Amino acid sequence: MRILVCVKRVPASGGAPQLNADGLDVRHLAFTVSPHEECAIEEAVRLVAEHGGSVTVLTVGPVEADEQLRYAISMGADDGVLVDTGTGELDPQATAAVIVDAVGDLETAAGPFDLMFFGNESPDAGHYQVGVRVAVATGRPMVGGVKGIEVDPGLSRVRLRRDVPAGVEVYETPLPAAVAVKEGLNLPRYPSMRGRLRARKASATVVRAAVSAGGLRKVRLRLPEEKQSETVLLGHGAAAAPAVVDVLQELEVL
Repeated sequence: MRILVCVKRVPASGGAPQLNADGLDVRHLAFTVSPHEECAIEEAVRLVAEHGGSVTVLTVGPVEADEQLRYAISMGADDGVLVDTGTGELDPQATAAVIVDAVGDLETAAGPFDLMFFGNESPDAGHYQVGVRVAVATGRPMVGGVKGIEVDPGLSRVRLRRDVPAGVEVYETPLPAAVAVKEGLNLPRYPSMRGRLRARKASATVVRAAVSAGGLRKVRLRLPEEKQSETVLLGHGAAAAPAVVDVLQELEVL
């Protein structure tokens, strides 16, 4: 089976973003793929190991996103495709349009993808749109929030599970299909030394895309106010007991 995994170059979590007159200052930030997409790569590699086939990883963005493709290859993906759209930020509509064009070219050259994996949402923007837009444009059924995947031995259908507040929902859909996965679907492997050496030697396919205008316009960015915590000393020893009781009553514990 052929599987396509779409990933996005995003700032690594834990870094403190800085804003300047031009917007987000990324000069001192490390970049990665989101935990959702890392699980998508892992699941694709596992499915191909079980059923045979290949895993292609695709990313849309600047040439520096080659780093994320190589990481995916070090995890076990077979090849990577970088759609170079420059350093400008694309909204979900424009991103999906670029991916649809790239998927069309890839499928014309080597046949349709049985599964297309997306992260449920990107950690930087969180639009929840790209996977749905690509699925609709390519005529594929789409299930989001997935945390369980089973492909039947005949490679004709896939069973998808996702958690909901009341329990679990299970969907069964024919292939080809699109899936947006969530962190927790699996435990992604740590790239081996052999995988890293293979990724280092790998050559990703780079194509230049014509980007059309999207439907969103960024007005401004601002950092939320930092919440300051304050420690109040209630007293020392037995003398603090009445103040402790007052706090517990205020919290409705007593």
